[in-house]
Amino acid sequence: MGGMATHPLTVGFDLDMTLIDSRPGIKAVYDRLSEETGTYIDSELAITRLGPPLEQELAYWFPAAGIPAAVHRYREMYVDHAIVPTPAMPGAVEAIAAVRAAGGRAIVVTAKHQPSAQLHLDHLGIRPDALIGWLWAEAKAEALREHGASVYVGDHVGDVRGARTAGAFSVAVATGPCDGAQLRAEGADVVLDDLTRFPRWLEGWLTEGAAASEPEDAAEDAA
Repeated sequence: MGGMATHPLTVGFDLDMTLIDSRPGIKAVYDRLSEETGTYIDSELAITRLGPPLEQELAYWFPAAGIPAAVHRYREMYVDHAIVPTPAMPGAVEAIAAVRAAGGRAIVVTAKHQPSAQLHLDHLGIRPDALIGWLWAEAKAEALREHGASVYVGDHVGDVRGARTAGAFSVAVATGPCDGAQLRAEGADVVLDDLTRFPRWLEGWLTEGAAASEPEDAAEDAA
């Protein structure tokens, strides 16, 4: 998919489980929400399927009529309980730096509530050139096209679909709920173990073209 990257290079990144390991913070919020509402939420299970919008996960635990209130309370709690426990994923800072070193722009396109996403980035000192929230799967193509992104990096099959819808090169990292086989089956152009592999991949892609293969030491099917 795609040809040589054109300049100015713009690379989009997903947030949860791509740039940040949001599992500890999200688990803490689900546990508090469960305690406060008296509604059982299996937080350990919930954090194994991060990626889709919050409303989709809450639909497993709350009746439809109760979801809007649960979303509102979750987001209130999120500010105090999810930001500090959430670390950057290995290689996240370096991946953004690699795009900048190549003369490009790095943007974040996420399904996450945008104010919460901004809090995470500020806390970790990650400063993309743009942040666009509330977009999931194919809808991410809106922002990717608007910003002229030629590459989109994500951990979920929904991210792969967003990249392909936008006509962007899909770089998948097997650090979230979808393993390498699932990401490839969805149509990812390349699958990396994690973002620590990304700077080397980007250098090769820019040098050799979008058809460049994975680095030799990249996983074939990272779990």
